[in-house]
Amino acid sequence: MSQSQTSMDEHLQPEEVLPRMREIGAIIEGHFELSSGRHSDRYFQCARVLQYPGLAKELGRLLAEHFNELEIDFVLSPAVGGILLGHEVARGLGRRHVFAERSADGFCIRRGFEVLKGERALVVDDVLTRGTSFLEMKSMVEGFEAEVVGLAVIVDRREEEVAIPTPVASLVEMEVTTHDPSSCPLCAQGVAIDSPGSRHVR
Repeated sequence: MSQSQTSMDEHLQPEEVLPRMREIGAIIEGHFELSSGRHSDRYFQCARVLQYPGLAKELGRLLAEHFNELEIDFVLSPAVGGILLGHEVARGLGRRHVFAERSADGFCIRRGFEVLKGERALVVDDVLTRGTSFLEMKSMVEGFEAEVVGLAVIVDRREEEVAIPTPVASLVEMEVTTHDPSSCPLCAQGVAIDSPGSRHVR
């Protein structure tokens, strides 16, 4: 994309999100280990979209619009993949943004952030597959005697059996089959695997 294309993304429409992702190369074909541990032949690298401030702001605005009528005290997102998007959704809602980081025991809050008793959180992430990160963050929030009231993502790629116990808003919905590593056809074919998600960063 040219500089003019990436800097002039005012008033992006929901139906334009998927074509823009394809144009930028944010949808990758291959053999991938997802954050859930399952394998897939398709990966959504939303960082390629969020690198453009104009696009990031518009995606945040579009997701925030789904929750304008909901009482929300803060936006919570996971490091590192959800930080930029979470910040932009928080901007759209006029709320503060908190990001959670991984520890040996799951997600935790650091860097002077606080989650106060009784607060209501909107969780924001880039892609929803199995809901593993969401459920871990929900459990963390509840440990502070606070509440998660919704989930916002760019891409909802859940399979039918994956249920999320809170309202979910997404900008792209796409069915993508995932495989248990023990029965992955790409593994059986000997296709080299990549683990691009932040869960695997060391």
